[in-house]
Amino acid sequence: MKLALAQAALLAAVVSLAGCKDENVASPPPPATQLTAEAVGHYCGMRVLEHTGPKAQIILASRKQPIWFSSARDAFSFTMLPEEPKDIRAIYVSDMGNAPSWEKPGSTNWIDAKQATYVISSRKKGGMGADEAVPFSSRASAETFAIENGGKLVSFAEMPRDYILGSTAGSDAEDQPHHDGNHPPAPAEAKKNHGHH
Repeated sequence: MKLALAQAALLAAVVSLAGCKDENVASPPPPATQLTAEAVGHYCGMRVLEHTGPKAQIILASRKQPIWFSSARDAFSFTMLPEEPKDIRAIYVSDMGNAPSWEKPGSTNWIDAKQATYVISSRKKGGMGADEAVPFSSRASAETFAIENGGKLVSFAEMPRDYILGSTAGSDAEDQPHHDGNHPPAPAEAKKNHGHH
């Protein structure tokens, strides 16, 4: 009986340790802690800090340095375009609820993009004057922003594909959600340039 209990305890310990190891492997890497002046936008090729509004970074398994984006919306584009890498380990966006201002969105206030609440179709424009998906760690902050600037709240999973890419993005238009006229489509060159900047 004691042997059976000892074996069961040992088995439980091994399973527990294996679970911890799996959690460590699955844990996303932390964000690059500070956005520097050298960071260049993946799509626009310009310094990220030269643009107003929220920024984003994507960390890939196949690359040591993060991929920088001059807008949160561009990071969504990266996840939706079929030709971009799919070995995404983490996506971080600026928490605009903790940003000093729209012009200075902060360089260290990163939040997990999948946990954020976004305001879309607001009057605020992101980098290069494009429509933006404005991220907040607090739903209450997002609601306040929407009251002041218009727009509606969505989660990461609810982000409309046509808001990000426009109904004309890609040649497989029948696979794209129908453009409802409420959101301007992304420029036609979005697909060619892998983004809208």
